[in-house]
Amino acid sequence: MQDVRFVIITGLSGAGKTQAVRSLEDMGYFCVDNLPPTLIPKFAELVRESGGFRHIALVVDIRGGDFFDSAIEALEELERSGFAYQILFLEASDEVLVARFKETRRRHPLAPQGRVEAGLAEERRRLEWLRGKAHHIVDTTNLSPQELRRRIAELFSGEAPVGRMIVNLVSFGFKYGVPRDADLVLDVRFLPNPHYVPSLKPLTGNDRAVREYVLKWPVTRKFLAKAWSLVGFLLPQYVNEGKPQLTIAVGCTGGQHRSVVVANQLAERVRAERYPVLVEHRDVGRWRGEAGKGAEAPVAPGAIGGQAPEEPG
Repeated sequence: MQDVRFVIITGLSGAGKTQAVRSLEDMGYFCVDNLPPTLIPKFAELVRESGGFRHIALVVDIRGGDFFDSAIEALEELERSGFAYQILFLEASDEVLVARFKETRRRHPLAPQGRVEAGLAEERRRLEWLRGKAHHIVDTTNLSPQELRRRIAELFSGEAPVGRMIVNLVSFGFKYGVPRDADLVLDVRFLPNPHYVPSLKPLTGNDRAVREYVLKWPVTRKFLAKAWSLVGFLLPQYVNEGKPQLTIAVGCTGGQHRSVVVANQLAERVRAERYPVLVEHRDVGRWRGEAGKGAEAPVAPGAIGGQAPEEPG
């Protein structure tokens, strides 16, 4: 089972274990939080037999109460069975941890009725042996959540299923609403509309004739250059911020012609930069059969673009 990446996350309460496991989950790991240590060998055996998971992360800490004391035996059993694992240990200064507990108004698991400092002291004592076995120790005292995500990526993304931020490009029609999960919205309703060309009206932006029509206009080429200048600048900034995926929505009136062409063009540029890309044309064909003209939707707050014509495009 050397091809399985098996990570055990542990450390002090408030040091960032939740953020760490979420980061690994975003990277494609199958994650289990607060698994009793006695179940680790059994869980590992299930993984071995199923063969369905290759990247796994478990959170094990003192929340397990008396079960936590069996962690030594559980890890020794893993080693005897030849199951390789790595331990990620997170810690921080007492001053910072106390401040985090006060900010969240949570009680320390080992001091539910007492002072946080007393709970931290006992927790450090009980975790000392596990810290000594850790493969990676990360001090989060001076790390922001984004910096911790980057640190986790540096340690574990090399063998993860997804090593780079995923970019979702979605074309849509404003008359059907802006995608709710969009991080960036580009409004292309100002571009010449193929809807008014009878031979192009029944086609979509995936058809060559429509693509050539939209791209032949100087305003389209100029917009694509400016849009890529923005997107190309933003991609590495979002990566540095630790964002696992970015959704760019491109909208025209009906989501049939112009937005499809522009979304496809941007997808090609993003792929050329070696980012994983998913393309969705949400509203292609949706306007067919509708009676009359659709009501014009307003430009979404923060959308980049201009005034819209009234017909799908």
